[in-house]
Amino acid sequence: MRLSIHALLDYLIEDEADILLQIEAAADAASQHVIDGGITASTTLRPAPVAAGIGQRSWARATGPFRAEYRATVEVERPSVDIAGLPATPHHALPGDAVPFLWPSRYCQSDQFTRFVADTFSALTDGARILAMADWIHTQLSYVPGSSDAGTSAADTFLSRKGICRDYAHLLISFARAAGIPARMVSAYAWALEPQDFHAVTEVWLDGGWHMIDATRMAPVEGLVPIIAGRDATDIAFMTIFGRGVLREQAVTVERLD
Repeated sequence: MRLSIHALLDYLIEDEADILLQIEAAADAASQHVIDGGITASTTLRPAPVAAGIGQRSWARATGPFRAEYRATVEVERPSVDIAGLPATPHHALPGDAVPFLWPSRYCQSDQFTRFVADTFSALTDGARILAMADWIHTQLSYVPGSSDAGTSAADTFLSRKGICRDYAHLLISFARAAGIPARMVSAYAWALEPQDFHAVTEVWLDGGWHMIDATRMAPVEGLVPIIAGRDATDIAFMTIFGRGVLREQAVTVERLD
């Protein structure tokens, strides 16, 4: 699947501030190839390599109007995999870069869900257990734009039973880690997502590799283009302003070319 991607961020920076951008399709992600394109901005950008995992970042420093734009053509070849039959990897056999995704993080308090996960999903194991968790989240939560904010955690979402894509991902990550399976959060461009926007999904480590799951079921997994991966929303924000900024315009467009 060949996709055309366009993202626009237009902000007014009230005082001079550093800005961290994470909007480029990951060139180092499996199952996708960035054919062409790049990022431009109203000020100089400095690449900031990611120490571990997938993705790339850029720093900017700005005051007043700030505009960043990303355009790319990306080839996605993600085969459909039924993870139900995939085994979990024993902890002692995990690669080093998967180990940190076993532990609780700021928005994913997996230690608070250990008993619930054991009681609710004890009849299943491995990949089948992850699918059951995703099914539970999809049926028990309501997708309600504006129902959460930057401070909402997986524990908050579990209690409120509503949220947006990041909240669905946080809860699935927490459930998976509570079951001893590494899980991480991925920001992505999503073909066929309505309304179009940056999207957040989950990846779990099964059978020696990362496998993507979207508990919202709002976009086909085969049309997802990963941007960056991390422990939770802390690590994958598409834009972080170390100061104050006012949104003027933001738009994301993902179109299929073939």
